[in-house]
Amino acid sequence: MKLSNLYSEVLGRGYAWIDAGTNQSYLDASNFVYTIEKRQGNKIACPEEIAFNKGYITAEKLESLGNNLKKSDYGKYLLNLLKQA
Repeated sequence: MKLSNLYSEVLGRGYAWIDAGTNQSYLDASNFVYTIEKRQGNKIACPEEIAFNKGYITAEKLESLGNNLKKSDYGKYLLNLLKQA
């Protein structure tokens, strides 16, 4: 049997570990994400936002993605990112 080293890291402020292994904990996690997004006005783990901020996609591409979803809150969020840039 081969043993491997265990690596761990303490999560600082601003990080949360949420278990979603049961129906109740999944609901709790969903409510947590909803509350944070509503209070802060930012999406959690928005791939398009991350890609735009890191320069992986252009403003034109973000606008195109937002326009494809413009009837949804998510699409409006993407388009609003351009106004803030």
